[in-house]
Amino acid sequence: MNEELIKNISLELNVKEYQVNNTLKLLREGATIPFIARYRKEATGSLDENQISKINEVYNYQVNLLNRKNDVKRLIDEKGLLTDELSKKIDSATKLIEVEDLYRPFKEKKKTKATEAIKLGLEPLAKEIFRENKNIKNEALKYLNDKVLNVNFALEQACFIVAENISDDANFRKYIRDNTFKFGKIKTSKKKASEDLDKVYEMYYDYEEKIEYIKPHRVLAINRGEKEKILNVSIETNMEYIENFLKRKLIHKYNQDTEILLINSIKDALKRLIMPSIERDIRGELTSNSEEVAIKNFSENLKNILLQPPIKNKTILGFDPAFRTGCKLAIVSKEGNLEHIDVIYPHEPRLEIEKSKEKLLDLILKYNVDIIAIGNGTASRESEAFVSSVIKECKRSVNYIIVNEAGASVYSASKLAQEEFPKLHVEERSAVSIARRLLDPLSELVKIEPKSIGVGMYQHDVSQKKLDEELTFVVETVVNNVGVNVNTASREILNYISGLNKKMIDKLLEYKNKVGKILNRKELEKVFSSKVYEQAIGFLRIPDAPNVLDKTSIHPESYDVARKILDLYNLEEKDIGTKNVSKVFENVDIKDLALHVNSDFYTTQDIIKSFIAPFRDPRDMIQAPILKSDILTIDDLKVGMELEGVVRNVIDFGAFVDIGLKNDALIHISEISDDYIKHPSEILNVGDIVKCYVLDVNKEKKRVNLTLKNGKFDN
Repeated sequence: MNEELIKNISLELNVKEYQVNNTLKLLREGATIPFIARYRKEATGSLDENQISKINEVYNYQVNLLNRKNDVKRLIDEKGLLTDELSKKIDSATKLIEVEDLYRPFKEKKKTKATEAIKLGLEPLAKEIFRENKNIKNEALKYLNDKVLNVNFALEQACFIVAENISDDANFRKYIRDNTFKFGKIKTSKKKASEDLDKVYEMYYDYEEKIEYIKPHRVLAINRGEKEKILNVSIETNMEYIENFLKRKLIHKYNQDTEILLINSIKDALKRLIMPSIERDIRGELTSNSEEVAIKNFSENLKNILLQPPIKNKTILGFDPAFRTGCKLAIVSKEGNLEHIDVIYPHEPRLEIEKSKEKLLDLILKYNVDIIAIGNGTASRESEAFVSSVIKECKRSVNYIIVNEAGASVYSASKLAQEEFPKLHVEERSAVSIARRLLDPLSELVKIEPKSIGVGMYQHDVSQKKLDEELTFVVETVVNNVGVNVNTASREILNYISGLNKKMIDKLLEYKNKVGKILNRKELEKVFSSKVYEQAIGFLRIPDAPNVLDKTSIHPESYDVARKILDLYNLEEKDIGTKNVSKVFENVDIKDLALHVNSDFYTTQDIIKSFIAPFRDPRDMIQAPILKSDILTIDDLKVGMELEGVVRNVIDFGAFVDIGLKNDALIHISEISDDYIKHPSEILNVGDIVKCYVLDVNKEKKRVNLTLKNGKFDN
């Protein structure tokens, strides 16, 4: 493995060289990122999934960069033009764009004004212009022929060669690109003939901002406005300053004729060749950086949605609201099984309020419903008001919650949903999905394409390939961190388990159907290959296993170490998870213990954590969702009122919070903290339950602004 690459990655990512080297070695051997992060901490120095993924990403970029450098040097050398100085410049380039700039002068060009002038034999004349030959007009006479009829034409054509040479200079391009990025502005205006009926892009009708300060969400908004042919977009910079820079570099003698020719060539190079290319480069970089931020924001929000804690041991009624077609009801048992499907019409146009109320009360009592999960789509708040009124008359203690139903329609119309519930209509399947999202969010949400869950901004404006890759990585990370019950896991959730592919999942499900129930991890050695078993088994749990270690996240390869530790402290496997174990390991020296049992620090530490909390679910550490029994209207709100809400979306400029109104309220980034923060995600995550205060109420537009700063209303 290239030592220079390892060193560069180590410096770029601020990790040690051995961590980079070992991580890449494990990946090359076929280890998955979740497996490396969980079971090879001793090799990587406990790098997490994101760090491992970044090492892999940067390594691939560096390999591509190195390959391109070698290609460019080879291509230039084949022309006999590779010098030691140029070779060193190529080797020291840190970006692909720098390599391409260095290669530009040697690249085979398509038909250009310069190539046509070269065909006329005017390249030597262009060199004389560069040399500032004081007799340039006399020099031009030498090149007259039946195609070059006069001096002015000869000089004009030669200047095209001069302009292209100026444009091809890598140093000039780097300077102009850096200068434009630092001092230039991005400007937008409304196209004259365009229609923006909802004034979505109104703020960009006459807008400018310095390139280096423009926020990612504004870049993506501008891109979309341009794509929809509503906005004109341009980059402007101080061209006089750049022209003067090039003049200082190229004009050294007082020679009026060549000075005019060089100035004209500089202007032509800038206008026709350099600036359009620089603008593409800068806008491409802005877009790429903005996409990265947007995708990161989307993935962070998705992770927090997937990690929402399940509502355990509750019977849930899924309520899919609608007006004309009625509200579909699905009762799901504590185990997630569908018990009953129904429909009521409490809203316009049928308005069967009493009949709907009676049916809902009967269902609640008949099936001992604990919670009603209401989808947040059309007629959601009207349904909330109806459900709230029903609960007040109910003889059983029942709560309700508004559930984000994004992607439920995608699932309910999918082939998977049809196979799962072949006799149900689309809307009925949606009601089941809404209920199950509360019962076990992760198991239900993995059935949906991640980007359909809709917790970000501009997800349709970014690279769909990059978005899909990042969101799949997030789902894989979450699923493997949580682990799955091998006997109840669906094919959809198994798709994300480390090391498993379709063939292995088919074999696993076939074996499970054959034996009825898998009782221990060792059984799966005859189902999987040794490599797949190694990568997957730690994430497959067996809650009913006779061997308590099979219920934990301890990998079978470490069972002997685990048993040594138990023996050392006179403990038995049945003691795992008891208070006695917690007390025993309260003050243990893990380094000494690891040496004693011939293991490493990280493995020993994880084993002890599993002894103390063997069935720990990372979702249990997150606050449970707010359950409600009454509604709130915008008329109830007053400035300064304290509320409790659920964060539904976190974006660049703030967060949207569900406080029980039809529309989510906004907490602007400036109202999140008294301290400076770069992004709302530093403090807020999707699913967080926050105490907030009403900052402003606009009843006409039905908008509410909130603040987290409780000291704002002290006076």
